[in-house]
Amino acid sequence: MSRFLDLADPSFDVTGEEVLAARAESSWARTSYGYAVLRHAEVTALLKDRRFRQGNARWPAQNGISSGLFSDWWHTVLLSLEGEDHLRLRRLLNPAFKQGTVTPMVPGFTELAHELVDGFSERGSVELISEFAEPYASRILCRLIGLPEDEWAQVAHWADDLGKCFGVRIREDLPRIEAALEGLYGYCDAVVRDRTDAPRDDLVSELVAHQREGRLSAEELSVSLVFLVFAGMETTRNQLGLALQTLLAHPDQWRLLGQRPDLGRNAVEEVMRVNPTVTWITREALEEVDLGNGLVVQEGDIVQVLSHSAGTDPRAQPDVSFDITVEHPMHMGFGGGVHHCLGHWVARTDMAVALPVLAARMPDARADGPGRWLPMSGNTGAVRYPIAFAPTPRRSVRPDPPVGG
Repeated sequence: MSRFLDLADPSFDVTGEEVLAARAESSWARTSYGYAVLRHAEVTALLKDRRFRQGNARWPAQNGISSGLFSDWWHTVLLSLEGEDHLRLRRLLNPAFKQGTVTPMVPGFTELAHELVDGFSERGSVELISEFAEPYASRILCRLIGLPEDEWAQVAHWADDLGKCFGVRIREDLPRIEAALEGLYGYCDAVVRDRTDAPRDDLVSELVAHQREGRLSAEELSVSLVFLVFAGMETTRNQLGLALQTLLAHPDQWRLLGQRPDLGRNAVEEVMRVNPTVTWITREALEEVDLGNGLVVQEGDIVQVLSHSAGTDPRAQPDVSFDITVEHPMHMGFGGGVHHCLGHWVARTDMAVALPVLAARMPDARADGPGRWLPMSGNTGAVRYPIAFAPTPRRSVRPDPPVGG
């Protein structure tokens, strides 16, 4: 009999001993949200298997939510779509998130990171989320999409509340989620009206042009903008907090990163391997599938891929230890298959810039108390994470460190 992992319990830890023990016994387990696949080889095969589709569309119903503003929106976002509609929308949105678009923005990312550190460097302490991670992720997203950067705080507040839809407390958070949706819908619709009257060189204007040409509907335009705003801000903000938590637990790695900014990109990959904000990825079986080791799923069954369990599987690598100088096998932090995260290049790049800047400016940084964290099941991250370090002067000259490989 396979183990049962209670993913729906807010106190459950998907990185904990219970999951690791289940992985040692078998490649899969039963959970409160369907089956879970735990080992790297089985996970990578499943994410490429066309007998499965994205399973996110079932998430509201799994939590007893069958109608209302959130349910309606969730079933129309890119994460929940399949087939031609998914491919069409992805093609229209993809140009803004490609490497060629993002790479020229790196100097601006570096300048922003230094600007934010200047705000607290002389104090010798920082609440990382509100003073760095949130403004950094939010202002970059505003630049990328074409939103007024000075309005980042209000947009981030809505994105934060809407981000609770990925958490295991979704039922109790539903009023805040739907209030955030209303706020973001109203805000994005106003931006669309503005770009309709006065187009600019930004993503919103491009999408308005696509809508005029009949390539997407007005509803698809509105739904997509709301999704991009919240997903782009929320995941990067959460992952930055988790990155600092991991790196500060390995002070030698933290100091090395400050000295070797070229390791920034691999540091991002390592953090997402061992401490990802997306703790599981959902798939739904389209037919009966034998996944081996006694697990045969039926059409409609939900399977969760546990990111940390797969990323730290000793069967896939000789040493699972956290090491920013080593390239480990592929992690699951950005999903996989046709639903691989649209914004992965932006997230990889902006974090690869931010982490070396923080490490260089705060080489002796340490956690100043436990902080406050979301549950370690569902999407996770820091709500509040205070950090202390030796005060340093503001910088008047800010060279651009290289972004690693």
